[in-house]
Amino acid sequence: MRRPVALRLLAALATTAIAAAMGVALSIPQASAASGSATGYATRNGGTTGGAGGQTVRATTGTAIHAALCNRASSSTPIIIQVEGTINHGNTSKVSGNSCNTADDVIELKQISNVTIIGVGNGAVFDQLGIHIREASNIIIQNVTVRNVKKSGSPTSNGGDAIGMESTVRNVWVDHVTLEASGGESEGFDGLFDMKNNTQYVTLSYSILRNSGRGGLVGSSESDRSNGFITYHHNLYENIDSRTPLLRGGIAHIYNNHYVSLHESGINSRAGAQAKVENNYFKSSKDVLGTFYTNERGYWQVSGNIFDNVTWSSPGSENYPAGPNPQSNTTVSIPYSYRPDGAGCVPDIVRQTAGANKGLKVSDGNCSPQTPTATPTSPTTGPTTPTPGPTSPTPGPTQPGGTNLSIGAGSDGSSKASGTSYGNVRDGDMSTYWSPTGSTGHISIKWGSSTTVSAIVIREASGSEGTIGSWQVINHDTGAVLTSGSRAGVVTFPPTSLHKITFKITSSAGTPKVAEFETYAR
Repeated sequence: MRRPVALRLLAALATTAIAAAMGVALSIPQASAASGSATGYATRNGGTTGGAGGQTVRATTGTAIHAALCNRASSSTPIIIQVEGTINHGNTSKVSGNSCNTADDVIELKQISNVTIIGVGNGAVFDQLGIHIREASNIIIQNVTVRNVKKSGSPTSNGGDAIGMESTVRNVWVDHVTLEASGGESEGFDGLFDMKNNTQYVTLSYSILRNSGRGGLVGSSESDRSNGFITYHHNLYENIDSRTPLLRGGIAHIYNNHYVSLHESGINSRAGAQAKVENNYFKSSKDVLGTFYTNERGYWQVSGNIFDNVTWSSPGSENYPAGPNPQSNTTVSIPYSYRPDGAGCVPDIVRQTAGANKGLKVSDGNCSPQTPTATPTSPTTGPTTPTPGPTSPTPGPTQPGGTNLSIGAGSDGSSKASGTSYGNVRDGDMSTYWSPTGSTGHISIKWGSSTTVSAIVIREASGSEGTIGSWQVINHDTGAVLTSGSRAGVVTFPPTSLHKITFKITSSAGTPKVAEFETYAR
C-alpha cells in the first residue's frame, strides 16, 4: 500500500472508542429473524435461501455459533443462527462434530450448506474475528458488523479478511453488513470482502465497506479466473485505497453503489474480467474505473454513472484508466430482473439503507427506502447452545466440488438453432445458450488431452426449465453410455478418463435450451 489510511480514521473512531470505554450500550434497531430474499447473481444456480425452513437458535459467542453448526443432523440441515453481542477471540473456540469443520479464532463455515447468520437485538459485532466460507454453499450473512480483522500483528484471523470465500463456494448472499478496518496492509489488515479459487453466484448488497487499504477482490492472482457471477449493489465504499473491487476474470454486475474517497483506484477490471457498471455515484475519488497495476486488461460496460469530483491519471504501462470520459468496451447480459435507482439519488438511498442495524431497509427502485417482509421463524429461547433435533436435510442433487473443467475447453454438437452457439454452454453466462434445430440432439465438451470426469451439471436457460426430458451421457471416445436419466441438473457417474463427453437429449417437451454444460472431476 502506498498511502496509509490510519490517520484518516481518528475522528471516525473517537465516538465509538469513548462509548466502549464507558460501557455505554448504544440503541440499535431490532432486526427481524430473517428478512427479504436474495437479489442479483445469488438468485441464480438454484437460488440462495440460507437456513430457511430450519431450526432457529440464538448465539452470543463464537463457540455457540460453532456449536449450532455442529449439533445439526447433517452438514446440510438448514439452520438460522441469530447472533447478538460481541464475538471475539476470547469466546470463539473449535467445536467438533460430524456436521461441521470449525476452528479456533475464526467463524468457520467450512464444508457445510444451508446456513443463515443474522444479527438481532442490540446488534452483532465480530471484533477482530473474520468469517471464513470454504467449500460451502447456500449461505446468508445479514445485519452484522465485522471489524479490524488482521493478518499480521496480534491477534490474527482469517488471513486478514473480514469476510473471505474460497475453494468451491456457491450461492452466498451478504446483506446489510458493515465491514471495516483501521488501516491498510502496513497496519496488518487485508481485504474486507474477498473471493477466490472457484467462488461463484454471490451478492453483496446494502452494505458498508470503509477505512481500509483494500475493499475486496475476485481472484487471488491473474491465473485464478474460476470465480465470477458477482453482484454488488447499494453499497457504500468509503475511505478505501483500492479494490472496490479488483476483478480477475469472471463477470460482475455493479450498480447503485456510492463511492466516496477512493484514494488510489476503484473498480479494477483486469485479466479478462467483464463488469457492468451502471447508475453508481462516485465522489471525491481517483481512477474509479479501469485496469490498474497490470497489462492484462479487463472490460466494462458503463451507463448512468455520476462522476463527482473524480480525478484520472494518465494512461501508461500497467495503468489504463477508463476516464475522464468512460466508454463501454464490452457488453454484459444480466440474467435476472432488477430495478436500479437513478444515480442522482444513490448517496441518499444508500445512506438510509446500507450497513448493519439500519432495520434491513431496501430501495423500491424509485429511490424510496422500504422495510421488506420478514421471513417467519420460531426462535428457540433459553440456552445459546442448540439442542439437536430430528430435522433432516431436504434431499436433492449436490453441486459437485472442484473446478468447472468446461471453462477453457472446446465444444461441438449435432446441430445448432439460429442465434445459438456450441460455445454458449461453457461461457459461464446463463443468458446465452445452445439449442438443437429440433427437439432432440447432442452437445459435447472436449479437451486436447485425456481428462477425468465424474459429474456434469446441465443448466437450462431461464424460462425453459423442465423442457429436457430423457437423456444419455456418452463417452464419445468409446461410444459407451456412462449413465442415463431424465430432466436437467446434476449427473454423476464413475470417474472416466476421456477426451470428449456428450450429453444426448433423446426426448423433450419443446426446444431444449442448454445454458451451461459444466464438467467436474469429482
